[in-house]
Amino acid sequence: MTDILAPNRRDLLTCLSGGAAVAFAAIVLPTGRSTAAAKPAAFQLSDAQWRQRLSPEGYAVLRTAATERPYSSPLNGEHRKGVFACAGCDLPLFASATKFDSGTGWPSFYDHLAHAVAERNDTDFGMTRTEVHCARCAGHLGHVFNDGPRPTGLRYCMNGAALRFSAA
Repeated sequence: MTDILAPNRRDLLTCLSGGAAVAFAAIVLPTGRSTAAAKPAAFQLSDAQWRQRLSPEGYAVLRTAATERPYSSPLNGEHRKGVFACAGCDLPLFASATKFDSGTGWPSFYDHLAHAVAERNDTDFGMTRTEVHCARCAGHLGHVFNDGPRPTGLRYCMNGAALRFSAA
């Protein structure tokens, strides 16, 4: 007679294949939305070149994943028609039509432009969030949360220091 609590090979393989499927889904579809594929950044500079190109705050946010103080970005109050682009490589990221006042103190958007951002799971600080990066230079932009307005229900909470605005 076998012990009913002892795992057999079939149970072990079933568990491993299920775990692999969950891990694959978490990596490929962290928010259930299509994002840029994980690949090496197309826009790469040396650390010295990044420091020369960016403000000290922009460097801290884009290159070291720092977070600016809430309500510190002038882009929080930007309401003109235009495009918000990456401050590191100028890739257009968000249309002004998707910007909304989230009350959080950071520029917020309910959607991004096609192929503009990449996302990854972020487990820093003992919580699970989805980190948002520029698809071209891999610069840290902020995080996306599932508490935004329609039609997506998402809130892309971005650091203003990671963005540049161009009026239309």
